[in-house]
Amino acid sequence: MAVQAVPTKGNLINTKKSLALARIGYDLLDRKRSILIREMMTLIDHANAIQEKIDSAYAEAYFALQRANITNGFCEDISNSIPIEDSLELDFRSVMGVEIPILTMKEPEPHSYLPYGTRTTNSAIDNACILFTQVKTLTVELAEIENSVYRLADAIKKTQKRANALKNIMIPRFEETVKYITDALDEKDREEFSRLKVIKRKKLRDSMNQEA
Repeated sequence: MAVQAVPTKGNLINTKKSLALARIGYDLLDRKRSILIREMMTLIDHANAIQEKIDSAYAEAYFALQRANITNGFCEDISNSIPIEDSLELDFRSVMGVEIPILTMKEPEPHSYLPYGTRTTNSAIDNACILFTQVKTLTVELAEIENSVYRLADAIKKTQKRANALKNIMIPRFEETVKYITDALDEKDREEFSRLKVIKRKKLRDSMNQEA
């Protein structure tokens, strides 16, 4: 239902301005939503491709670990020598105002790529270590994408809610108010026109009576 604003030309001008701004706002939100959805769908496709790589990489890495255990035995000392991963760096990029995380992991130094002595180990352990490093890299990449998709989905939901509020509530309300004020002013103009015609006829009749 239209807001029963006072039907004045000033209110009509202000309401038309508000209506124009609401329509512009809706168009911008609709465009933002489309861009965010396109970005999210691209990331989802990328995530699916990485997930397949991770599944394959995990299977290969665990198979390599089994071979390493068979050929070297359960080497607890070797596993304890693997350093804790602390080289992750977090940055952000903006997509239509939505902060998207960027995770980067420093490449290990050549001398520290295999963080254990090679004198008492064989190539099976080296292979397992290399494969699990690849798994770690893919996991970091997948974590970045999944977090980005979550943020984009949340932003799309909020954008959709705001766009719906403009489209279904604010814009119809302003349109109804414009129509109400316009109709009221038109009716006022008609009444004024009729009043002037009555006055004119009365003056004309009085003038004719005076001449008679």
